[in-house]
Amino acid sequence: MIIQLIVDRLKQLIPALLGVALVTFLLVHLIPGDPVALLAGDRASPETIAAVKTRYGLDQPIVVQLFYYLKNIAMGDLGQSLRFRIPVTELILQHLWPTALLMIMTILITIPCAIFLAALAASHQDRPLDHAIRAFSVAGIAIPVFWIGIVLARVFSVQLGWFPVAGFGEGLWDNVYHLVLPSITLAVGIVPVLARNLRASLLEMMEADFVTAARSKGVPESYIFKRHVFMNALIPNLQLFGVIVAFLFGGTIVVEKVFAIPGIGQLLISSILGRDYYVVLGLTFFFAVFTMLVMLIVDLVSMLIDPRLRS
Repeated sequence: MIIQLIVDRLKQLIPALLGVALVTFLLVHLIPGDPVALLAGDRASPETIAAVKTRYGLDQPIVVQLFYYLKNIAMGDLGQSLRFRIPVTELILQHLWPTALLMIMTILITIPCAIFLAALAASHQDRPLDHAIRAFSVAGIAIPVFWIGIVLARVFSVQLGWFPVAGFGEGLWDNVYHLVLPSITLAVGIVPVLARNLRASLLEMMEADFVTAARSKGVPESYIFKRHVFMNALIPNLQLFGVIVAFLFGGTIVVEKVFAIPGIGQLLISSILGRDYYVVLGLTFFFAVFTMLVMLIVDLVSMLIDPRLRS
């Protein structure tokens, strides 16, 4: 069953990625401005601009450019950056580590905080503590991520001097130290969503018939919560967590801009502003592949936790 799921998802992956590449290609070419003019400079002669266009194939009709772009993708080639003049794949790998570390730290903060708040709220249903956690959840969802980042940087970096204002540092521990505030910024926006949904699932499971039957048999409440309530409430929230992780790249774009982190988000923004077509296309394609792989992993984990999903 698991192998069949992987095969089916891989079959769905090809047309989905083809659609993403096609739509992104057309949208990128609708962006105003000439990337060759930006690359060559304001004083470049028409001959120079024409030579650059010919070199990168930008003098061809858009249909021809699309054909060669899809052909290169099928061969694993995402093209070459117009600005950096290196392969897009190499450029993405150079900026991948800051974003990957930021996402890992955010997830490590998000999971325990969301579980703790959800369990606390569910065990104190309709009490002041439950209302306070729910209010925090609403506030966390409503407040913009960039505003949270600016406030944290102002308080803990500028005023208290506990953390760096911006940058990524050198070395693993220095990298982690620089990403404490950015990861907390992202987590503040994600924890409320997971906590609210997990709280609702926990309350639903606590009223289930099999939980009532376990209580009537004298099973300890802690065992009931860990073995029956929590595990069954976790499955529907895995799908939500997978979606959040997949779209976490969107949050990193804003946070990386606020804290000047040289990651994928910064690269995407600079590439859009610089009309670096192939980098924008390559990053979008990379995001699509990452999203589909994350959802596949979530489905596999759900099947391992719940044997009913294997049938």
